[in-house]
Order: sequence, then C-alpha cells, then structure tokens
Amino acid sequence: MTSLLLGLACTDAPEDSAVELPELGELIQVVPSAGIPAQVEVLDSANNLDVVEWQGETWFVFRTAPDHFASDEVHLYVMRSSDKETWELSLPIFMATDLREPRFLAMEDELILHYAVLGTDRLAFEPQGTMRTVFDGSEWSEPTWIFDDGFIPWRTRWMDGEPTMVGYTGGGEIYDQDGYPQLEVKWLTSEDGLDWEGDVVITGGASETDFARLPDGRVIAVARNEAGDADGFGSLICRGEADSDRDWTCNRDLKKYDSPLVFEDAGRIWLVGRRNVTESGHFDLQSEGMDHEDAFRFYSVDYWQHPKRCSLWEVDPDELVVSWVLDLPSAGDTCFASVLGGDGSYEVWNYSSDPDQPDTSWLDGQNGVTRIYRQTLRFGDGD
Repeated sequence: MTSLLLGLACTDAPEDSAVELPELGELIQVVPSAGIPAQVEVLDSANNLDVVEWQGETWFVFRTAPDHFASDEVHLYVMRSSDKETWELSLPIFMATDLREPRFLAMEDELILHYAVLGTDRLAFEPQGTMRTVFDGSEWSEPTWIFDDGFIPWRTRWMDGEPTMVGYTGGGEIYDQDGYPQLEVKWLTSEDGLDWEGDVVITGGASETDFARLPDGRVIAVARNEAGDADGFGSLICRGEADSDRDWTCNRDLKKYDSPLVFEDAGRIWLVGRRNVTESGHFDLQSEGMDHEDAFRFYSVDYWQHPKRCSLWEVDPDELVVSWVLDLPSAGDTCFASVLGGDGSYEVWNYSSDPDQPDTSWLDGQNGVTRIYRQTLRFGDGD
C-alpha cells in the first residue's frame, strides 16, 4: 500500500545547488562509431538502451528507428565487446513493430534480455506485452512472451542477493485517458530470473519507477507520475522503511523525472533523470479550471516545446525531496540512462540529440538525430 505525504517535494533550482560536484570524464560516442559492425544499420534515432558486464565482456543493447516515435522499422541490436570500442553483433531483433525498454539481467550462467513490444502508431503508446530471450553462452533462445497482464519491466538488477524487477501495468492509459488512470507499479523478485512474484507498491498514475536500498535498510524510490492522479502530475518520491520496505510513503514533486535511474553510493541516493529546461522545471503547471484529461494534454504540449537535459540529482531520503546536481552533456531528446561500476566510480551510458545544440526543443529532438554516448562519473575518492 502507498500513502501520500501532504505537501510537495520542493526541488532546488540548478543555480542554488550546494552539492559537491562529481567529476565527469570525456564524452565518448558509442553509436554510431567505427567499432560498430557493418550489419548494424543505425537509423537517425538511437535511443533506448541497456548495458551490463557479464563473463568478462560488456553487453550492450539499443533501439534504432527513423525517429523517436513508434514505427514498423524499429530494430533492437544486442552487441558484445571486450574493450567497449570494437563490437560484435550477438542478436538482431526485428518484429515490424515498435520495440522498447530493453533490460538485461545477468545470471551466473545465463544472460537474460527482456524487451517491450508496442504498436506502430507514432501518436500512441500501445503496449502489447513483454518478451524474453536467454543467452546460454552459445546461442539465444527463441523469444517468448512473459507476463499476462501487459506488465512492462522498467529495471532489472540484482538486489539483496536476488534477481529484482520493477515495472508497471496499464501503460496504455497514460496517453489514452478516461478519468483517473489506474496503473500499477510492481516490485518483483525471482530465484532463477525466469519465474517472478511480488507486490503492487503504487496504484494510480505512476509508471517508470526505480529504487535503491540505503545501508540502514530503507528503500528510496522515484516514480514518474506522468499520467497523474487526483493530486496532480509530475513524480512521486517514495520511501519504504526497513521493516516494511514494500509499504511506501510518497511525496509529490511537480517535476517529471522521465526514465529514472536510481542508485546508492556511500549512503547517498542519486537519480539520473530528464530535466525540463524552464524557470520552474515543472511538468505540473498547477493550472486551474481544467479537468484531469485537459490538464494532462495542456501540460504535455507545453513540455514538448522546451529543451531538455539528462541530469544528475540527489534524493533526500528523510525529506523525500530532490535536488539538482549537474547536467550531463545532453540536449533535445535525451535521457534513458544505464550505468556500469560502483563504489564511487561509474560509467553512464545515455542517448541525446547533439549536445552542442542546447536550445533544441524536446519535440524537435524527437523528430531529429539522436546518438548514444558513455562517460565516467566519479564521486569523491572513486577510483
């Protein structure tokens, strides 16, 4: 069960951040690059991605399409590399429909890939379900449908010594609203990475959600509340106590941290998510006199018109508020990040429109060219 705290999670404006800045390394373009195999056809848009280390190699999957929107020309490409420069194509995936949200799960002897199958209407979000394929070290299995309720995995990882997944159902309600949406965010676990069970942790307008555990046992989560609820739109910043970690208490935030990636480092909670480049940064403009559906449309159109960044934020686990730390090199259509590493030293993989064109609106970016980059991020004494 989820409870909502009164008030808003007020976030600092960028210029007010007093957080010590981490060190950013060189921005390296991965897609396209000279090391990409010739049989990988990179179209104008390269975006949704995941990356993992498995059996001594880096495994990387990304989506490419004519633009950001749904299409019957979408491909997913799974590649592997020993040096992150020269890549070998391991698996191409094509279904003549949209494919998104690729997520690796590294087991001891198998590498599992989940991905969402959607439609071809560029103006709609049409989740058909999730498919899974498993690499046993020599070949990939025939992809199979998993979950029977339209569940879309958002993050898959090891946590507390077991395979963990967080995702949501009801995605079709986000952009095709009829009253208050009733999406469900679920926290699932597994013994073998194949059979899953778990609990609903949020019901309402939240979809993309990620969380991390603090050393004291508390769980801190960030959920994109794009579809909205009776209290408004934006994000939910949530906490589960150590002795009841699936009973979340949430604070509202008027900002929308699209594609949230949450991780813990040295007892602090960090968030990588999209930033709306406006004076307030808000998605929920708190306009009066509109019903829920009209407000959603109005806020969405406004959001499309402004530039975006992919940013690093810090989450206060006690107050459940988010503070901006820095922008990664990014512009236009950007922010679907994955990370490698730990203990203060990370490598962030992300996509973006041309970072040298910072005034590109999100909509122009979605209709334009996006590329995939990697960059080191070091906190304090991280190696």
